[in-house]
Amino acid sequence: MSLTDMNTQKSRNLRSMQLCAVSILINVLPSLLVSKLGLPLYLDSIGTIFAAAVGGIVPGTVTAFLTNLIKGCWDLSSVYYIPINILLALLTAFFARQKRLMRFPGTLLAVLCFALAGGGIGGVLTWYLNGSVFSGGAFAARLLESGFSPFLAGITSDFLYDLADKAISLLAVLLLLRVLPQDFVDSFSVDSLSLILGEVKVRKLSLRMKVMLLIAGLMLFVGIAVTGITLSLFHNSIIEENADFAYSAARLAVNAFDADRVPEYLEKGEAAEGYLESEAALSRIVESADNIDYVYVYQIREDGCHVVLDPDTAAGPGDDPGVVVEFDEAFLGVLDTLLKGGEIDPIISNEKFGWLLSVYLPVTDSRGVCQCYVGVDVSMPRLHATERVFQTEMVSLFLGFSMLITVLAIWLADSSVIRPINDMAAATTAFATRSVGIQEDDLAVINALDIRTGDEIENLYHAIASTTAEVVQNVVDIQHKNDQITRLQSGLIMVLADMVESRDKCTGNHVRNTASYVSLILQRMQEKGEYPELLTDDYIRDVVSSAPLHDVGKITVPDALLNKPGKLTEDEFATMKQHTVAGGEIIDNAIDLVADANSQYLNEAKKLTLYHHERWDGKGYPYGIKGEDIPLSARVMAVADVFDALVSRRSYKEGFPVDKAFSIIEEESGTHFDPDVVQAFLDCRPQATDIANAATVKNAKEY
Repeated sequence: MSLTDMNTQKSRNLRSMQLCAVSILINVLPSLLVSKLGLPLYLDSIGTIFAAAVGGIVPGTVTAFLTNLIKGCWDLSSVYYIPINILLALLTAFFARQKRLMRFPGTLLAVLCFALAGGGIGGVLTWYLNGSVFSGGAFAARLLESGFSPFLAGITSDFLYDLADKAISLLAVLLLLRVLPQDFVDSFSVDSLSLILGEVKVRKLSLRMKVMLLIAGLMLFVGIAVTGITLSLFHNSIIEENADFAYSAARLAVNAFDADRVPEYLEKGEAAEGYLESEAALSRIVESADNIDYVYVYQIREDGCHVVLDPDTAAGPGDDPGVVVEFDEAFLGVLDTLLKGGEIDPIISNEKFGWLLSVYLPVTDSRGVCQCYVGVDVSMPRLHATERVFQTEMVSLFLGFSMLITVLAIWLADSSVIRPINDMAAATTAFATRSVGIQEDDLAVINALDIRTGDEIENLYHAIASTTAEVVQNVVDIQHKNDQITRLQSGLIMVLADMVESRDKCTGNHVRNTASYVSLILQRMQEKGEYPELLTDDYIRDVVSSAPLHDVGKITVPDALLNKPGKLTEDEFATMKQHTVAGGEIIDNAIDLVADANSQYLNEAKKLTLYHHERWDGKGYPYGIKGEDIPLSARVMAVADVFDALVSRRSYKEGFPVDKAFSIIEEESGTHFDPDVVQAFLDCRPQATDIANAATVKNAKEY
């Protein structure tokens, strides 16, 4: 290799980096466009095919990897498909080297192979991620109606969609190759598969092949070991965590009944004093936790488990008091301990009651005698679904990193070790056969190579070891980044609400006040046991977090209209009412940007934005819906919004006294407002009054 050739190689490496950067943009931009338009396509592999067809395996692989990593910033599921897109780059490089990519039979075969990789393998991955269930689409639904199984309908649908996607992508690449000057395309070209297959004749295996096998073997061994250990630790951790949760539920259940009354419960059943109350308490424990299937009380005897308390659940009615339940086979090994009233470790069984993680907590009476056991069963299928997603994340990340590192390492070994050795051999052979004048030039080339074979191999080993450790560390870093993004989202909500609020000179601290009232109302309704399935802590947090966005649509209302001191005309009021629809569209756009992510708070923000001016009697706007057709969060916001408007000072009015505002809210219960929401608000009158008074003082200072 001459000095000129070395400079040419460096220049080619730089152009390859530029090719990767341009190709990533070609991947990302069309993908965002079709996502925005809601088209059933991806168009996120045009750049990958282009980079692999023009530059070979290395640029194609790097482009595929970085594209999915970048897309993972707003769609985490993209990371799972890194190995599939790298496979697409390898297939493209193969077809390009065979000169088949631009010939009709080869083009057709390439599209078919691309679709099998993306729609076939990708479809199976999607099916596995969704818990062996396909969400499907309109086409998949038609296939189901035609007699296809859910799996076959989903795979077929994904394959056909991907076939169209890859056909469009490849045609776009072929068009680019036709349009671009040939000299420009050739400046990026490398021999795609020579890095793996090699060209030098050897007696057995080439050094390239040995390096490839060594790297692949190491990555496979380390990956299996690390992934296996990590999955095992995660499995043990999730079992331990849910067992602790089950024990906590069991301790709650222990407090729900009097152990001294167990004999009476067994004899009289529901007729026993306090029985029904205890049974209801156990039911509430089951209802409050999604992953708990059963909570029950058994008295353990030699002939079986005598039912003390077994409340009905969604899975079916519980057993009556006194019924004897046979011991599951999984419990036979600890039967002696149970008969003696001792404690046992959690047990996993898969018998007549299903696949369950069970914990048993002994319950003693006032004399210290074990009368019974509280049993809590946790659903193992739900835990398994969590493990399945984590397993997919681990394997996909490892495969993606492994494939990228393998290609880069082979390229590095080839450019830094194998090629320099071959060049040195050629140079020294030429040096021995040339004349003295020419030998000086050959010596300069040999000196310029500066090959240190031992150091390069050693560095390669350390690179593989350190990168493998980085794969595990990156999983932790990704979770940390997700937490940061969640906190950032909460901050951005308030910033956006403040931006809207600052345009309306009359609102003061409206968004904060209404959020406070909403929190009071929802917490009170939760305390009263209303809407128990809906009013979870997560739901309340989502609604309160999104409450400041309820008037985000006012950003579209002209300033002059928003801050008009006098009464609005009919046309002006019609324009003002559109802020609800405009707000819904704004939130919709935000939801599209975080599709497949946890956007529940945005869904609640959309409900608040669209429906907080609807009325219980159906005379509100923009849609005139009524009663419980109005989402609960919007019905709550309606009360908070009107109350704050009543007590707040405006440029065109003074604020009402708090007592008067409460009277108006109460008068409009059943017409404007949901009666249950109004009652909950009235229950919180002291706290709401404090908030209103504090806001009035602050508002007065601002005026």
